Amino acid sequence: MASAFPVTVVIITRDRALELGQTLQRLAALPERPPVIVVDNASASSPAVSAPGVRLIRLPRNAGAAGRNVGVAQAHTPYVAFCDDDSAWAPDALARAARVFARHPRLGLIAARVLVGSDHRSDPMCREMEASPLGPPADLPGPKVLGFMACGALVRRSAFMEAGGFHERFGVGGEERLLAIDLARRGWQLAYCDDIVAHHYPAAEGIRPGREARLVRNNLWTAWLRYRAGDAWSATRRVVKEAQHSSTARAGFAAAALGIPWVLRERDAVDSPLQRQLNLVAK
Repeated sequence: MASAFPVTVVIITRDRALELGQTLQRLAALPERPPVIVVDNASASSPAVSAPGVRLIRLPRNAGAAGRNVGVAQAHTPYVAFCDDDSAWAPDALARAARVFARHPRLGLIAARVLVGSDHRSDPMCREMEASPLGPPADLPGPKVLGFMACGALVRRSAFMEAGGFHERFGVGGEERLLAIDLARRGWQLAYCDDIVAHHYPAAEGIRPGREARLVRNNLWTAWLRYRAGDAWSATRRVVKEAQHSSTARAGFAAAALGIPWVLRERDAVDSPLQRQLNLVAK
């Protein structure tokens, strides 16, 4: 899938053929006509993908967010833009991002502005990233961040591969923070760029069952894997306190506890300067 355009779009999907078809139509209408890799996470039936420039990779099992790793590994461009099967990129967003990456060689990830629904309302997380307490360093195109939304993110392929991509155990939901940390600890910068725009069209069925508890679990796993001991303990105490009156927090904590053996094997805490930055953005 060689392409002169420097950005490949990688989409993960599972059992959403209708939404995927709409996403592919939106991408096909872009003036850039980027190469597209669709990674199907073991849908009940294989999605119909026959558009020019679109490659389908069907996985034998549901790899969750780690399905994106497969797509990035198969990309032949220096940059990759992520899509979910219910999101898409605005015209010129990908070309604009490629120019930003070229101007900033240590920029590993761009967090785009995500507009939600047909009324194009800004996702609340965008406002948080725009007001990042880490500020807008002079050598970055926007505020420095330590988190992002995968459906509105672009990565430098080499940085993503170096950081190891998305963790295979996390599934979908709250998988981004660990990758953000692993990029930052390797010296890659992450920036929010308000003038690079993605669109999110939430699926009609809403949030899939178990997602909220998965967010709790994955946030705990991230803290246990990368936070320094005192900060990991503080994060744990907050969830335990919340679990006293929230069934979602209880379910998330219980699921996280099942992972303690492998978490302890993989634990690799960040240094103090990065932990201070993580604490700042958590406030």
